[in-house]
Amino acid sequence: MSLRIQTNVAALNTHRQLELTDARLATSLERLSSGYRINRAKDDAAGLGMSMKFEAQTKSLTVASRNTTQANAMLQVAEGGADQIHNMLIRLKELATQAASYNSNANLTDIDAEAQKLLSEVNRIANSTKYLNTGLLTGFAVKGGGTLTGTNAFGLDVTGAQAGSYTLATNSGTTMTLTFNGVSQVVSVSNGAQVVNFTNFGISFRTTDAFIASVGLAASTVGNLGTAFSSGIAVSGTNAAFQVGDTNNTNNQLSFQISSIDYNVIGSATVAGSAAQLQNLKLDTLAHAQAALDIVDQALTDVNTVRGSIGALQNRLDYTYGNLQTTIENASAAESVIRDVDMASEMTTMTKQQILLQAGTAMLAQANIAPQQVLALMR
Repeated sequence: MSLRIQTNVAALNTHRQLELTDARLATSLERLSSGYRINRAKDDAAGLGMSMKFEAQTKSLTVASRNTTQANAMLQVAEGGADQIHNMLIRLKELATQAASYNSNANLTDIDAEAQKLLSEVNRIANSTKYLNTGLLTGFAVKGGGTLTGTNAFGLDVTGAQAGSYTLATNSGTTMTLTFNGVSQVVSVSNGAQVVNFTNFGISFRTTDAFIASVGLAASTVGNLGTAFSSGIAVSGTNAAFQVGDTNNTNNQLSFQISSIDYNVIGSATVAGSAAQLQNLKLDTLAHAQAALDIVDQALTDVNTVRGSIGALQNRLDYTYGNLQTTIENASAAESVIRDVDMASEMTTMTKQQILLQAGTAMLAQANIAPQQVLALMR
């Protein structure tokens, strides 16, 4: 055995072990206090990367679940308005049935007055049922810009229109007729700058100073209004998209439209050989009341179709929400397995390190006094 004073190898070795034990104890204390097994990249670089991806996914899916509930709430607002319109249509059916009977001839004026008030309310509810200032019952969807063929015409506005192709025709160069799904509206036109507004369809456009009503072109051009607008008006529409997933993927988006149930759209029927809709309903004569029965029946069918579509979408969103909640739960569990600390196991580790720290401290004290044995050789 050799005895040295200058270098206490035993003490150095014990000190090194003590430092390692202290570092492991500090790690255990950090994990137990934070609840995480991985507190920094060096703890588990690969595990940290995976857990961060799961965390981002769960947070994104949480927002997607809120999108789903908000979309469902929006549909509930739409369904509430549609329900009231449906109730008024039933009342209009009652009034039309009453007015169509000869015994009600003396009361037709009063019956028609109530009917007109109900029609005004149908129109008001359809236009006032909104979600965050977005109309729901007058054609809910993102409208395309539309296309308009015609010289000296510009500023086409189709924000209130349903998607589809509209036929634009003229009558003697002084009026324009816009037709959609068998329903038409006629408006007067004149020379020069003006706004041509088809209020029944939610479509309008402007003309320049050079517009000539008789030809629809510049004054020096030979033609006619019908030729100038022969292509009519095309309105494109795309479904409103709701993000119900965490990636930019069509499978993580839900898109839909809500058709208009305003009184100038629903109830299309043929009355006296021409097309009419709910807004044209009258109960002031026996013939009008009989025709009104067909109009109201078609309007009820139209509203029921829209309500059925809304209900189906709500059911779908309920399932979407349920799936999102399950996915969030499973992704959170996966992240927990990777990143969260096992408290029982870590407590065992900490206890062991504490005992080792105490033993190491005691052994370092012993190692530090070992060189004093050299003094016995010097007596």
